[in-house]
Amino acid sequence: MALIRRSGNIGSAIAGPSAPPNKTLITLILMLSTVMQAVDTTIVNVALPHMEGSLGATQDQVSWVLTSYIVAAAIMTPATAWLAGRFGRTYLLVVSLVGFTVVSLFCGVAGSISQMVFFRILQGVFGASLMPLSQAILLDTHSRAEMGRAMAIWGVGVMVAPILGPTLGGYLTEEYSWRWCFYINLPIGILTVLGTMTFIPESVKVRDRKFDWFGFSFLSLAIASLQLALDRGEQLGWFASAEIEIEVALAVFGIYMFVVHSLTAQRPFIDLALFRDRNFVLCIVLAIVTNLVFNGSFVLSPQLLQTELNYPVVTAGLVMGPRGFGTIAAMLLFGRVSNRIDPRLLIFVGLSTVGWTMYAMSGWSLEIGAKQFIELGLIQGFGMGLSFVPMTTLAFSTLPVGLRTEASGFYALVRNVGGAIGISIVISRLSELTQSNHAHLGEFMTQFRHLSAAHGMSGRASIEMLNLSITRQAGMIAYVNVFRLLAILCVVAAPLLLLIRAQPPAGRSGAAGASAH
Repeated sequence: MALIRRSGNIGSAIAGPSAPPNKTLITLILMLSTVMQAVDTTIVNVALPHMEGSLGATQDQVSWVLTSYIVAAAIMTPATAWLAGRFGRTYLLVVSLVGFTVVSLFCGVAGSISQMVFFRILQGVFGASLMPLSQAILLDTHSRAEMGRAMAIWGVGVMVAPILGPTLGGYLTEEYSWRWCFYINLPIGILTVLGTMTFIPESVKVRDRKFDWFGFSFLSLAIASLQLALDRGEQLGWFASAEIEIEVALAVFGIYMFVVHSLTAQRPFIDLALFRDRNFVLCIVLAIVTNLVFNGSFVLSPQLLQTELNYPVVTAGLVMGPRGFGTIAAMLLFGRVSNRIDPRLLIFVGLSTVGWTMYAMSGWSLEIGAKQFIELGLIQGFGMGLSFVPMTTLAFSTLPVGLRTEASGFYALVRNVGGAIGISIVISRLSELTQSNHAHLGEFMTQFRHLSAAHGMSGRASIEMLNLSITRQAGMIAYVNVFRLLAILCVVAAPLLLLIRAQPPAGRSGAAGASAH
């Protein structure tokens, strides 16, 4: 019998059955849907140069293949709770999966950059609900005692997919075509749709709450403007560009109006009851910082391998692969010990491990080999996995059951924003440091030109050779400085764990659900 609450909250009537069957199959189905969506955010990264030539686009235009998807998904994610309450979680999940799969096919056959951007916007719209819906259904499908293991399995898809995405994308692009980066979604999408319709029961729908168009509009304006500013800021020189100034101003205006409207509206777009839960708020802050570090690392590593160490794209993907195995190992470990060890301790160990690996990477040079990269990547992946799932479990451990769908959507949103901020920070900082380091090292360039001339090289050739060497050294110095910055952020985030309440014992019936009222 479904657990139904009539408080009027957006998620008040969206709790799943008290003892749903086929928990293992449901968990695997939800993980597959999450993997499909998470992979799609990174799989096309390495294929962009090929798409640029095939679609007749410029470098600036083809970047919208990424931006359009991210912005559309970010805008639609907070609407998941209302849509789930209106139409039912399983129904919304099926529609999202079908739409995402069909639009993936359209992306694969796109013949122009305008068609591709349009289809990527639709793909972001349909894909926005997949992660928060999967998380909310998973939480309601399992008891408190089973939650840690279930979240560990689901978290494998969330954490490993972005790591394996570039590897898979590089292989498909090199061996077949960039279009297969989208076609690969078809079999996975069909499988998850059939599994969802067969094994996941429908939730109870609630129709007594109107959609808050003002709140949604202001939040959408803020998210879209912020995402565009972060995505294009490095290309346009940040506040030297009028476009970035306008986008930042719109983001600030949107956030301000959203907060004011939420505090005064009778039924705001996001239920303010979420922010009365201390664990949830603190875990949001932690999620922003950790995703800043994690996504920043995901961007830095393949660039370092390909630009500074001259690794081919497929080889770079293979060198990064073991990081995913470390993440899987950590999540499986958490699934076994989640009911015996304080998750705050696991998060601390995970953050410390990631911070240590970042600090170790700040001591690298151009002589670093694949072995060291693989070893530290494996350890770093373990630390990331040990942080992510316990943090997610703690965030929802003290929330009322009826707020889970809404909380999942908002939690996914802040994780994405944190990741976007992380990518923008590391790319911008890397570019700035590379330029300043190059200028500083270039001061010593003329003093060593005679060494190249002594080997029979012309003056112009010797200058070009020295400049290439200086550029690589300047870039490497920039990488190690950014790695050190990410290590510092891990240390700064750790004290927040002292403010989080201990997770309720698994045996207490009031842990995550009975506290609803």
